[in-house]
Amino acid sequence: MTKRTLANRKKKAAKHPEKSQLRKSTIQPYPESPSSAFWTEALFGAEILMLHATPVYYGLGVPRGDGSGVVIIPGFLGTDLYLTELHAWLGRIGYRPYFSGIGINAECPNLLIQRRLNQTIDKALKETGRKVHLIGHSLGGLIARSAAGARPRDVASVITLAAPIRGTVLNRAVRHAAEAVRLRILEEHGKGVLPECYTGRCTCNFLDSLRRKVPPSMVETAIYTRQDGIVDWRYCITSNPEKDVEVPGTHIGMAFNPAAYAVVAERLAKARVDE
Repeated sequence: MTKRTLANRKKKAAKHPEKSQLRKSTIQPYPESPSSAFWTEALFGAEILMLHATPVYYGLGVPRGDGSGVVIIPGFLGTDLYLTELHAWLGRIGYRPYFSGIGINAECPNLLIQRRLNQTIDKALKETGRKVHLIGHSLGGLIARSAAGARPRDVASVITLAAPIRGTVLNRAVRHAAEAVRLRILEEHGKGVLPECYTGRCTCNFLDSLRRKVPPSMVETAIYTRQDGIVDWRYCITSNPEKDVEVPGTHIGMAFNPAAYAVVAERLAKARVDE
Protein backbone atom coordinates (compact mmCIF):
# COMPACT_ATOMS: atom_id res chain seq x y z
CA MET A 1 0.00 0.00 0.00
CA THR A 2 1.50 3.39 -1.05
CA LYS A 3 1.62 6.44 1.18
CA ARG A 4 -0.72 8.26 -1.20
CA THR A 5 -3.28 5.47 -1.02
CA LEU A 6 -3.05 5.39 2.77
CA ALA A 7 -3.49 9.16 2.96
CA ASN A 8 -6.57 9.03 0.71
CA ARG A 9 -8.14 6.33 2.90
CA LYS A 10 -7.56 8.40 6.02
CA LYS A 11 -9.27 11.41 4.38
CA LYS A 12 -12.28 9.29 3.43
CA ALA A 13 -12.46 7.87 6.92
CA ALA A 14 -12.47 11.38 8.38
CA LYS A 15 -15.35 12.43 6.11
CA HIS A 16 -17.37 9.27 6.71
CA PRO A 17 -16.50 7.91 10.17
CA GLU A 18 -19.53 5.60 10.20
CA LYS A 19 -18.25 3.78 7.11
CA SER A 20 -14.82 3.47 8.64
CA GLN A 21 -16.29 1.98 11.79
CA LEU A 22 -18.36 -0.46 9.74
CA ARG A 23 -15.26 -1.57 7.85
CA LYS A 24 -13.43 -2.22 11.10
CA SER A 25 -16.32 -4.23 12.50
CA THR A 26 -16.40 -6.50 9.45
CA ILE A 27 -12.74 -7.41 9.87
CA GLN A 28 -13.41 -9.10 13.22
CA PRO A 29 -17.13 -9.71 13.73
CA TYR A 30 -16.61 -11.51 17.03
CA PRO A 31 -14.46 -10.50 19.99
CA GLU A 32 -11.42 -12.70 20.33
CA SER A 33 -12.37 -15.09 23.07
CA PRO A 34 -11.59 -16.45 25.47
CA SER A 35 -8.57 -14.70 26.95
CA SER A 36 -7.14 -17.94 28.37
CA ALA A 37 -5.44 -20.39 26.01
CA PHE A 38 -7.45 -23.41 24.91
CA TRP A 39 -4.66 -25.76 25.98
CA THR A 40 -5.18 -24.83 29.64
CA GLU A 41 -8.36 -26.90 29.54
CA ALA A 42 -6.16 -30.01 29.61
CA LEU A 43 -5.62 -29.23 33.29
CA PHE A 44 -9.15 -30.31 34.16
CA GLY A 45 -7.75 -33.73 35.09
CA ALA A 46 -6.05 -32.14 38.07
CA GLU A 47 -9.43 -30.85 39.26
CA ILE A 48 -10.78 -34.40 39.34
CA LEU A 49 -7.86 -35.49 41.51
CA MET A 50 -8.30 -32.47 43.78
CA LEU A 51 -12.01 -33.20 44.16
CA HIS A 52 -11.34 -36.67 45.52
CA ALA A 53 -8.84 -35.26 48.00
CA THR A 54 -11.17 -32.66 49.55
CA PRO A 55 -13.64 -33.06 52.45
CA VAL A 56 -16.36 -31.51 50.23
CA TYR A 57 -16.36 -34.61 48.04
CA TYR A 58 -17.39 -36.71 51.02
CA GLY A 59 -20.08 -34.27 52.09
CA LEU A 60 -18.10 -32.81 54.96
CA GLY A 61 -18.45 -29.15 55.87
CA VAL A 62 -21.35 -28.44 53.48
CA PRO A 63 -25.08 -28.01 54.19
CA ARG A 64 -27.14 -31.19 54.01
CA GLY A 65 -29.92 -31.59 51.50
CA ASP A 66 -33.63 -32.12 52.14
CA GLY A 67 -34.28 -34.86 49.62
CA SER A 68 -35.49 -32.51 46.90
CA GLY A 69 -34.76 -33.32 43.27
CA VAL A 70 -31.78 -31.88 41.42
CA VAL A 71 -31.64 -32.24 37.65
CA ILE A 72 -28.16 -31.93 36.12
CA ILE A 73 -27.65 -31.04 32.45
CA PRO A 74 -24.47 -31.64 30.40
CA GLY A 75 -22.67 -29.16 28.18
CA PHE A 76 -22.17 -28.95 24.43
CA LEU A 77 -21.42 -32.35 22.84
CA GLY A 78 -21.53 -33.93 26.30
CA THR A 79 -23.77 -36.61 27.78
CA ASP A 80 -25.00 -37.32 31.29
CA LEU A 81 -22.14 -39.79 31.70
CA TYR A 82 -19.45 -37.19 32.51
CA LEU A 83 -21.68 -35.75 35.25
CA THR A 84 -21.61 -39.03 37.20
CA GLU A 85 -19.34 -37.54 39.89
CA LEU A 86 -21.69 -34.60 40.43
CA HIS A 87 -24.70 -36.94 40.46
CA ALA A 88 -23.17 -39.22 43.11
CA TRP A 89 -22.03 -36.26 45.23
CA LEU A 90 -25.49 -34.70 45.26
CA GLY A 91 -26.85 -38.00 46.54
CA ARG A 92 -24.22 -38.14 49.28
CA ILE A 93 -25.16 -34.72 50.64
CA GLY A 94 -28.85 -35.50 50.84
CA TYR A 95 -30.50 -34.63 47.53
CA ARG A 96 -32.23 -36.83 44.97
CA PRO A 97 -30.21 -36.32 41.77
CA TYR A 98 -31.54 -36.89 38.27
CA PHE A 99 -29.64 -37.12 35.01
CA SER A 100 -31.18 -34.89 32.34
CA GLY A 101 -32.04 -37.72 29.95
CA ILE A 102 -31.32 -35.51 26.94
CA GLY A 103 -28.70 -37.83 25.43
CA ILE A 104 -25.90 -36.06 23.54
CA ASN A 105 -26.18 -32.29 23.85
CA ALA A 106 -25.87 -31.65 20.12
CA GLU A 107 -29.47 -30.96 19.21
CA CYS A 108 -31.87 -28.03 19.00
CA PRO A 109 -32.14 -26.92 22.68
CA ASN A 110 -35.82 -26.20 22.23
CA LEU A 111 -36.45 -29.82 21.19
CA LEU A 112 -34.25 -31.16 23.98
CA ILE A 113 -36.32 -29.28 26.57
CA GLN A 114 -39.71 -30.10 25.10
CA ARG A 115 -39.12 -33.77 24.28
CA ARG A 116 -36.74 -34.90 27.03
CA LEU A 117 -35.81 -32.50 29.82
CA ASN A 118 -39.38 -31.61 30.72
CA GLN A 119 -40.13 -35.31 31.22
CA THR A 120 -37.26 -35.57 33.70
CA ILE A 121 -38.44 -32.47 35.56
CA ASP A 122 -41.97 -33.89 35.75
CA LYS A 123 -40.59 -37.15 37.12
CA ALA A 124 -38.56 -35.35 39.80
CA LEU A 125 -41.59 -33.30 40.82
CA LYS A 126 -43.79 -36.38 41.11
CA GLU A 127 -41.28 -38.51 43.02
CA THR A 128 -40.13 -35.86 45.51
CA GLY A 129 -43.26 -33.76 45.93
CA ARG A 130 -41.07 -30.63 45.98
CA LYS A 131 -39.87 -28.00 43.57
CA VAL A 132 -36.77 -29.12 41.70
CA HIS A 133 -33.34 -27.53 41.29
CA LEU A 134 -31.63 -27.30 37.91
CA ILE A 135 -27.85 -27.34 37.45
CA GLY A 136 -26.36 -26.93 33.98
CA HIS A 137 -22.76 -27.00 32.79
CA SER A 138 -21.78 -24.73 29.87
CA LEU A 139 -24.53 -24.99 27.22
CA GLY A 140 -26.42 -27.09 29.73
CA GLY A 141 -26.59 -23.97 31.89
CA LEU A 142 -28.41 -22.10 29.14
CA ILE A 143 -30.83 -24.98 28.80
CA ALA A 144 -31.35 -25.04 32.58
CA ARG A 145 -32.00 -21.31 32.69
CA SER A 146 -34.42 -21.47 29.78
CA ALA A 147 -36.35 -24.38 31.32
CA ALA A 148 -36.45 -22.58 34.68
CA GLY A 149 -37.80 -19.41 33.10
CA ALA A 150 -40.57 -21.37 31.42
CA ARG A 151 -41.52 -23.26 34.63
CA PRO A 152 -41.25 -20.82 37.55
CA ARG A 153 -43.77 -22.74 39.67
CA ASP A 154 -41.81 -25.98 39.41
CA VAL A 155 -38.22 -24.78 39.87
CA ALA A 156 -36.72 -23.62 43.18
CA SER A 157 -33.29 -22.67 41.88
CA VAL A 158 -31.09 -22.67 38.80
CA ILE A 159 -27.30 -22.92 38.93
CA THR A 160 -25.12 -22.39 35.87
CA LEU A 161 -21.54 -23.65 35.68
CA ALA A 162 -19.38 -21.69 33.22
CA ALA A 163 -22.41 -21.02 31.03
CA PRO A 164 -22.36 -18.10 28.54
CA ILE A 165 -25.76 -16.82 29.67
CA ARG A 166 -25.22 -13.32 28.23
CA GLY A 167 -24.05 -14.30 24.76
CA THR A 168 -22.33 -16.96 22.68
CA VAL A 169 -18.73 -15.79 22.55
CA LEU A 170 -16.77 -19.02 22.17
CA ASN A 171 -13.36 -20.34 21.33
CA ARG A 172 -12.97 -20.43 17.54
CA ALA A 173 -12.71 -24.24 17.42
CA VAL A 174 -15.92 -24.59 19.44
CA ARG A 175 -17.71 -22.15 17.11
CA HIS A 176 -16.80 -24.32 14.14
CA ALA A 177 -18.13 -27.40 15.93
CA ALA A 178 -21.35 -25.55 16.78
CA GLU A 179 -21.81 -24.58 13.13
CA ALA A 180 -21.39 -28.21 12.09
CA VAL A 181 -24.05 -29.22 14.61
CA ARG A 182 -26.34 -26.47 13.35
CA LEU A 183 -26.11 -27.71 9.77
CA ARG A 184 -26.85 -31.27 10.90
CA ILE A 185 -29.92 -30.07 12.84
CA LEU A 186 -31.26 -28.25 9.78
CA GLU A 187 -30.65 -31.29 7.58
CA GLU A 188 -32.28 -33.71 10.00
CA HIS A 189 -35.31 -31.68 11.07
CA GLY A 190 -35.88 -29.47 8.03
CA LYS A 191 -38.98 -27.35 8.59
CA GLY A 192 -39.31 -28.79 12.07
CA VAL A 193 -36.87 -26.13 13.30
CA LEU A 194 -36.39 -22.47 12.47
CA PRO A 195 -33.78 -21.45 9.84
CA GLU A 196 -31.68 -19.65 12.46
CA CYS A 197 -31.67 -22.63 14.83
CA TYR A 198 -28.55 -22.91 17.02
CA THR A 199 -27.71 -19.24 16.61
CA GLY A 200 -28.35 -16.19 18.77
CA ARG A 201 -30.76 -14.94 16.10
CA CYS A 202 -33.23 -17.79 16.55
CA THR A 203 -36.70 -16.83 17.75
CA CYS A 204 -37.80 -20.15 19.24
CA ASN A 205 -39.17 -20.65 22.75
CA PHE A 206 -35.71 -21.59 24.02
CA LEU A 207 -34.16 -18.20 23.37
CA ASP A 208 -37.37 -16.37 24.22
CA SER A 209 -37.44 -17.88 27.72
CA LEU A 210 -33.68 -17.43 28.06
CA ARG A 211 -34.04 -13.68 27.57
CA ARG A 212 -36.51 -13.41 30.43
CA LYS A 213 -35.22 -12.60 33.88
CA VAL A 214 -35.27 -15.41 36.38
CA PRO A 215 -38.27 -14.83 38.70
CA PRO A 216 -37.44 -13.30 42.11
CA SER A 217 -38.88 -16.38 43.81
CA MET A 218 -36.16 -18.52 42.25
CA VAL A 219 -32.56 -18.57 43.55
CA GLU A 220 -30.20 -17.97 40.63
CA THR A 221 -26.47 -18.63 40.74
CA ALA A 222 -23.80 -18.19 38.05
CA ILE A 223 -20.50 -19.89 38.86
CA TYR A 224 -17.62 -18.91 36.58
CA THR A 225 -13.83 -18.97 36.24
CA ARG A 226 -11.55 -16.32 34.79
CA GLN A 227 -9.26 -19.11 33.55
CA ASP A 228 -11.99 -20.34 31.18
CA GLY A 229 -10.39 -21.56 27.95
CA ILE A 230 -13.66 -22.23 26.09
CA VAL A 231 -15.93 -19.22 26.61
CA ASP A 232 -15.34 -15.63 27.66
CA TRP A 233 -15.98 -15.58 31.42
CA ARG A 234 -17.49 -12.10 31.17
CA TYR A 235 -20.47 -13.66 29.39
CA CYS A 236 -20.96 -16.20 32.19
CA ILE A 237 -22.07 -13.71 34.84
CA THR A 238 -25.30 -11.91 35.63
CA SER A 239 -23.48 -8.75 36.84
CA ASN A 240 -25.24 -9.17 40.17
CA PRO A 241 -22.64 -9.82 42.89
CA GLU A 242 -25.23 -11.67 44.96
CA LYS A 243 -25.65 -14.23 42.18
CA ASP A 244 -22.18 -14.42 40.60
CA VAL A 245 -19.50 -16.58 42.24
CA GLU A 246 -15.96 -16.92 40.91
CA VAL A 247 -13.92 -20.07 41.46
CA PRO A 248 -10.44 -21.05 40.20
CA GLY A 249 -10.26 -23.74 37.55
CA THR A 250 -11.07 -24.60 33.95
CA HIS A 251 -14.24 -24.62 31.87
CA ILE A 252 -14.35 -28.40 31.42
CA GLY A 253 -13.26 -29.03 34.99
CA MET A 254 -16.17 -27.04 36.38
CA ALA A 255 -18.11 -30.31 36.51
CA PHE A 256 -15.47 -31.67 38.94
CA ASN A 257 -14.41 -28.48 40.70
CA PRO A 258 -14.43 -28.82 44.54
CA ALA A 259 -14.82 -25.05 45.00
CA ALA A 260 -17.82 -25.09 42.66
CA TYR A 261 -19.30 -28.06 44.55
CA ALA A 262 -19.07 -26.11 47.82
CA VAL A 263 -20.91 -23.17 46.23
CA VAL A 264 -23.57 -25.50 44.82
CA ALA A 265 -24.25 -26.96 48.28
CA GLU A 266 -24.60 -23.50 49.82
CA ARG A 267 -26.88 -22.18 47.08
CA LEU A 268 -29.13 -25.24 47.15
CA ALA A 269 -29.49 -24.76 50.91
CA LYS A 270 -30.30 -21.08 50.39
CA ALA A 271 -33.07 -22.00 47.95
CA ARG A 272 -34.53 -24.32 50.58
CA VAL A 273 -34.55 -21.55 53.17
CA ASP A 274 -36.09 -19.06 50.75
CA GLU A 275 -38.94 -21.36 49.68
